[in-house]
Amino acid sequence: MTEARPLLRVDALRKEFTVSSGLFAKPRTIRAVSDVSFSIIAGETLGLVGESGCGKTTVGRLILNLIEPTAGLVEFDGTDLRALDASQMRAMRRDLQIVFQDPLGALNPRMTVGELIMEPLVIHGVGDNVDRQQRLGKLLSLVGLASYHAGRFPHEFSGGQRQRICIARALALNPRFIVCDEAASALDVSIQAQTLNLLQDLKAELGLTYLFISHDLGVIRHISDRVIVMYLGRVMESGTKHQIFRSTAHPYTRALLGAVPSRKHGKMRFNALKGELPNPANPPEGCRFNTRCPMVRDICRTAPPPLMKLEDGHEAACHFAGQI
Repeated sequence: MTEARPLLRVDALRKEFTVSSGLFAKPRTIRAVSDVSFSIIAGETLGLVGESGCGKTTVGRLILNLIEPTAGLVEFDGTDLRALDASQMRAMRRDLQIVFQDPLGALNPRMTVGELIMEPLVIHGVGDNVDRQQRLGKLLSLVGLASYHAGRFPHEFSGGQRQRICIARALALNPRFIVCDEAASALDVSIQAQTLNLLQDLKAELGLTYLFISHDLGVIRHISDRVIVMYLGRVMESGTKHQIFRSTAHPYTRALLGAVPSRKHGKMRFNALKGELPNPANPPEGCRFNTRCPMVRDICRTAPPPLMKLEDGHEAACHFAGQI
């Protein structure tokens, strides 16, 4: 049986930013993403998790060509996105959409909900006004909003409702792949659960594929099929949800799991990850996690560990992977 071709393939993706702190200061290079590789098959949800500043949001924007990669390949359904010109990429965006973290910031306050959702249809010349109005009604119903909401403005809605509007707009062109960039993190816990359930229902109903970016392991565990753990621009561990949460192989992943609040013996426990995130402009030599790792050895400070295969689909970038 041949393995299905991935819908999205990312290979050796790299992004470096050059920044300067002053007129006479020497420019510094920030390695936001370093040689990140993965693939996503159609109908799958890949969770991308890590602390703030690990590069996960940058990966999402690189995939969608919202920012230009320094190096690497991004291939969607066999097409190299970096090889497309502006008009070709614009046509490709019908298949590639994003839901941002801040729904209020993502919505033009001067446009009604109807105008916001129909805007992609207008830009891409899809249908006439009657067709667009019909599509608008279906999209509002799909995300649990009423038709009369089309005439209101974003500030008249709650945070959860605004995120539903963003989801409806992302669905307007019938995309196949959606990047959800912290799509539930700005919402209250109860509304967050509703949004996650909505995304899962839409995935099943419409055959969607997600890259779900989050710092919240609880959210990632709820919605993902496979998980990638990032730290300072590099992949630390990747595997199925079961492998990541039940057979943790990297000290950083274990530290993230330990930082999730839990109730034990009737008391709330919270083990914060120790140490500060190093400066991405000057990352540690060797393993980038060595300054905070409880298992650190001399080799960790000098030799960057490669991603080692532990079992089918499970990899970890640690010299002592699986020994924690």
